[in-house]
Amino acid sequence: MLIRKVEQFLRRHDMPATKFGRLAAHDPRFVLDLRMGRIPRPATEKRTLEWMERYELAQLARHATLAELCAHAGFEIKGRVADARQEMRHAA
Repeated sequence: MLIRKVEQFLRRHDMPATKFGRLAAHDPRFVLDLRMGRIPRPATEKRTLEWMERYELAQLARHATLAELCAHAGFEIKGRVADARQEMRHAA
């Protein structure tokens, strides 16, 4: 079921349901409607799943790029990104 995958995605990315709906389906009520039993068309479900996959790949690429840049510059990422930026400022 789509709603289960969406709920897992929302928890994993700490994303509000309305933001997900706007980004993935151009409908801020999309997740709320799914929670109320809405069954999306197969094409809508496919587009939503593809959007979730693209979003996760983009997040992985963004974090990998930051890690690679830091490693190339000789810095370690410790904890959150903000901590890494602070570490880089102090080391420079």
